[in-house]
Amino acid sequence: MKKNKHNTLSELLSLLSKGQLVALVAAGIAIVALIWWVQNSTYIDVGEREELRLTPTQIKSVEDIGEWEFLSITDEELVDTVRYGFLSDDKLVRIYYGKLRIGLNMHELKHGWATVRGDTLVARLPEVKLLDAHFIDEARTRSFYEEGKWSHRDREHLYQKAEQQMLARCLTRKNLDEARANARQQMEQLFRAMGFQQMEILFEDEERGKETVKE
Repeated sequence: MKKNKHNTLSELLSLLSKGQLVALVAAGIAIVALIWWVQNSTYIDVGEREELRLTPTQIKSVEDIGEWEFLSITDEELVDTVRYGFLSDDKLVRIYYGKLRIGLNMHELKHGWATVRGDTLVARLPEVKLLDAHFIDEARTRSFYEEGKWSHRDREHLYQKAEQQMLARCLTRKNLDEARANARQQMEQLFRAMGFQQMEILFEDEERGKETVKE
């Protein structure tokens, strides 16, 4: 005579102690919980990857920054000129003050300047440069020594000479590198606030330098 399956199960359960039954039930619950955790953690991970992108609004907010200063240098230059005469010489000495601002013009960002490659944001930025060509404070300019009569053209010549001296003294490779380093640091902070942890910041002048070396 064949035994009923229900009777067989009842017999097996009767052979187990109360503690064994509890352990069996706990093991079943643990297996179900593990399957649920694996499924849900996989879903969350995929969702985070999908969110790793720059939205059009974020891109526009960066482009709308416009001129972004990363280094400013104050300078003063003593400039002179001499006009030789038959009986005497005329001399004009003037002091010029200026403030040179070095940074990026974010309006010069090219289309597609920011791309996401895997989990890395790649940003191609314009070159670091002088932001304002009119950096001499004319209101503070004064004559240190003046002898003879000097025309507006003579003073304009001195102004241009002072301008060139300031550019040569302040717009050096060292200062440009410092401004670029400051720009990279602040751009990384900006993108990190947008949710990116891996970034590659490239500048046009740096890339041109690499191409020149290759040639």
